[in-house]
Amino acid sequence: MLSNTIQQAINKQIKVEADSSQIYLAMASWAEVQGFEGISAFMYKQSDEERMHMLKLVKYANQRGGDAKIPNVIEPVLDCSSFKALFTQLFEHEVMVSQSINELVHITLQEQDYATHNFLQWYVSEQIEEEATARTILDKINLIGDDKGGLYLFDNDMKSFSGNQPNAVK
Repeated sequence: MLSNTIQQAINKQIKVEADSSQIYLAMASWAEVQGFEGISAFMYKQSDEERMHMLKLVKYANQRGGDAKIPNVIEPVLDCSSFKALFTQLFEHEVMVSQSINELVHITLQEQDYATHNFLQWYVSEQIEEEATARTILDKINLIGDDKGGLYLFDNDMKSFSGNQPNAVK
């Protein structure tokens, strides 16, 4: 059985994951409209992954006797002035998600809910990969600079991008 404190914290994280899915979806749509097939494919895939993160939390809360709340989601506000700005936002968002997961893990330790703590270790590992992927993408964008040919190749590479880790993008 989940304590009320854990239940509230999980519901907060459900919202974070739902909002993350929306942010990636907005980025995907923007990239698709701009004609960047690779970037849009990557972002659509990430949006689906974030939704799966949310569903995993929903199912866990309900299976533990809790009551998962399905939240309203934000309308993403993006800086689409450049790819660097877009991917910088992506990286900063992933850092925020990592902080949110860490806060949730901390609450589970305070509440001595070791089952939930154990469950959340997957999210901790996942966020390490997500941040590494975003950092790698930013590094590539910095290498490209203003080179249009490089941007074309970058977009093409994003169709199969998997980051530094073998399982960085699932």
